Amino acid sequence: MLIYSHPVCRRHENAPDVFAGHPERPERLDAAEAAIGRLPADRYRRVEAPAAEQADYELAHDPRYVQAIFDQAPSEGFLRVDGDTAMNPYTLDASRRAAGGAMAAVDRVLEGPERRAFCATRPPGHHAGPCRPAGFCIFNNIAIAAYHAIRRRGIERVAIVDFDVHHGDGTEEIVAGSKPVLFCSSFQHPYYPHSGIPPLADNCLPAPLRNLSDGAAFREAIREAGWFERLAAFRPQLLLFSAGFDAHKDDPLSGTVLVADDFAWITRETIAAVGKDVPVVSLLEGGYHLEALEDSILAHLKALDDA
Repeated sequence: MLIYSHPVCRRHENAPDVFAGHPERPERLDAAEAAIGRLPADRYRRVEAPAAEQADYELAHDPRYVQAIFDQAPSEGFLRVDGDTAMNPYTLDASRRAAGGAMAAVDRVLEGPERRAFCATRPPGHHAGPCRPAGFCIFNNIAIAAYHAIRRRGIERVAIVDFDVHHGDGTEEIVAGSKPVLFCSSFQHPYYPHSGIPPLADNCLPAPLRNLSDGAAFREAIREAGWFERLAAFRPQLLLFSAGFDAHKDDPLSGTVLVADDFAWITRETIAAVGKDVPVVSLLEGGYHLEALEDSILAHLKALDDA
């Protein structure tokens, strides 16, 4: 398994005036590193995430939005770009590594022999829409990776599976109605960002979770949404995980009560549905309780490796 990361991703910070103790903080990557360190050393290999170019963002975003972010990226201090999202002097470089790592991981798993990759990068991306930042996200890394595979690598079918306490509204906005993409998303509902029900298009499969949903309710929601049957029928040539771990029972932003084993379950069952030979890239999204995040990432990575 390949692990993509870059030191600059730890240097991105949200503005301290957004709110005290911002949950999307650099220490999240320490939790990811701790999880990776608990794997057997012969089960993974580290790769430095390369930097995306400005044109790469236009795979998923309006060029005017991309240009505005590049033009306004601060050289000092902070720039607030959303109610709870900001940029510091390292944010743009960190974002370039997050998107660049995702695209490079796609290239590597498609070419082989490695067939699994995890991107331990930040800022996250699944709330960023075609023309807007939101929810700690500035650019949509998973959508960029998907359209990189489709438009540059000739992949005809990409499945995106987004598990997070928050709906991946930006991703859905970008891929809705796109025939080469099947988008499956689980999220607490009703909850921020108050979207996902009803879905925007037939290629979007929501699995809403009520407040206090546990692992049994999570499994039931996924099965009721028909994810596994639809994924099997879709026959994706590439599987992308938007891996958010903030639905954990200990997470400060969660109203659901999942545990690490639930993230291992959805990882294993999704891969079983699409076929173990399908290449997989997973990108870190949410997860804000550091100990729970470490345990959840470890469970996810073990499931990726076992598959």
